[in-house]
Amino acid sequence: MTYTLKYPPKHHQDNDINHMIEVIKTYPLATLISVKNDEPLITHLPLIYNEAGKLIGHIDKFNPHAELLKNGNDITIIFSGPQCYISPSIYETTQLPTWNYIKVHLKGSVKAIESKAALKESLITMTEFLEAPDHKYVLEADNKSMEGNLDYIKMFEITITSWEGKFKLSQDKKPRDIENARAELIRANRESIAAFLGMIFKI
Repeated sequence: MTYTLKYPPKHHQDNDINHMIEVIKTYPLATLISVKNDEPLITHLPLIYNEAGKLIGHIDKFNPHAELLKNGNDITIIFSGPQCYISPSIYETTQLPTWNYIKVHLKGSVKAIESKAALKESLITMTEFLEAPDHKYVLEADNKSMEGNLDYIKMFEITITSWEGKFKLSQDKKPRDIENARAELIRANRESIAAFLGMIFKI
């Protein structure tokens, strides 16, 4: 008998676009991957999902990646949600160690936005989104620092052509084990951030 493993397992795939949009909105720092001369160019920067269903971003014009973020070039984008190691000790049934995570993989086509007025408005809109819900800082249209940097920032938009949600959250386990894995994901992320930063930035 031949055993064929279908990968990725369907229970670890989430094809609900609304779920993927929530990941994008909650964890907007994206990994952008383009290819030039068979070599990958990788950049990390925040992208905002707008009402038109496109991703909007800004990049330093001196970043080598900037020249590829235009003219309909293809691009791959990864958004990363929470992740952690899952110990068998948290389950009520016998299991093996694993790693749970949430990722969204997108493919798209890039278009440069050359309008300085659109760039300025976009920077204000992105700041407003990232400052939600308290809006303790407002980027004003007459901000001199922003005005002085507009010549060094390139704006682009990405039309999404492919969506893939990778939500590995112990969905193949029994209901109580699934709930325990969810609780562990929350606990581990809260504690690991504090521990990591405390180790790296010792006072």
